[in-house]
This record gives sequence, structure tokens and C-alpha cells, in this order.
Amino acid sequence: MQPFLVCHVSKIEVIEQLAVVKDIHQSLVERCKKGDRKAQYKIYRLYSKAMFNVALRITNNYVEAEDVLQEAFVRAFRKLDSFKGDSTFGAWLKRIVVNTAINQLRKNKADLVGLDDERLEMRYEEKEERDCQWNMKEIRQAIADLPEGYRVVFSLYCIEGYDHAEIGHILGISEATSKSQYSRAKKKLRDVLKSKT
Repeated sequence: MQPFLVCHVSKIEVIEQLAVVKDIHQSLVERCKKGDRKAQYKIYRLYSKAMFNVALRITNNYVEAEDVLQEAFVRAFRKLDSFKGDSTFGAWLKRIVVNTAINQLRKNKADLVGLDDERLEMRYEEKEERDCQWNMKEIRQAIADLPEGYRVVFSLYCIEGYDHAEIGHILGISEATSKSQYSRAKKKLRDVLKSKT
């Protein structure tokens, strides 16, 4: 039996490779910081579709998502000096879009189902359904049909990749409430999809 070959990559090489990935749009961002309108338009074109989808998943309203997108880009361009490059520009912008969308929901007085944290018992299902019998259109529609609180937490956790502590902080709820909302959203989503079969 031959030993495994180990590829030795120095720490400096890894850091340099990560720096290249992080700086993919750095020159455009720097031009935007100087007020270059063409660079701002290019940044908008690069990120607008993905950021619109983030806003739409949270607001569940096409017109509100458009408003969120515009407001988020205005905020981002005004706050460009606060972008230090600790993360990718896209991740930084996504945070602004999520916060803007959440603020929009708050304006609409979205009610999250509250739970008494002391009585909360979370049980995660050990076995998930393995065979998918629904197409993406049905799944997207079922997510859109979830009650607003469920949909927001589900989207932030499952689609946007936030953890429950981050969701709790963003929405001003406890981590346990976020977990509960997610658990209830999954159950509701499964029920909605099963009722369509």
C-alpha cells in the first residue's frame, strides 16, 4: 500500500490566493468610492439580479423587492467608505439588502409568531424525506405561500445561509424563536407540498 501524497501549500500561497478571490471587483469598488458613475452602474449590473432575488425571498412582493433593491444600492454607495474588504463586496452588499428588506417588513408590521422561550422544546427530525417529488416551481410557490414570519426565517436560514443567532439579531428575536420559526416553516412547507400531490 502506497502512502497518500500530500500536497504542501504554504500559508502565504493560500493567503495570496484568497486575496485574489476577494479582490475580484476591488478596482470597481475603488472607482465607485471616487464617485465614478460608470463603475457604480457596472457594480449594479453585476449584483442587481442576485440581490433582487434575496429581497424578493424576504419581502415576497415584487414591487417591494424592487424598492428594497434600489434603497439598498443607494445605501451601499453612500456607505462605500465603510467597506473595508474584510469580506467580499457581494457579502457586504447582501447584508445591506437583507437589513433593508427586514426594515421594509417592519414598516409593514410583519408579525413573527412569538413563543415563550421557557416552554420551547426543539426536536429536529432525524430522517428527512430523501426523494424529491416536487419541481422547483412548486417548491418556490410553497415557500412564497408560507406565513410571513415563517418565510423570512426559512429564507434567511435555508437560502441565504444565516445561522439562528444571526437571524435572531437581524429580526430582534431570540435564537430559540428563530429555530422554532424555522422548524414550523419546514413542517408547514412539507404539509403544503404534500397537499398538492
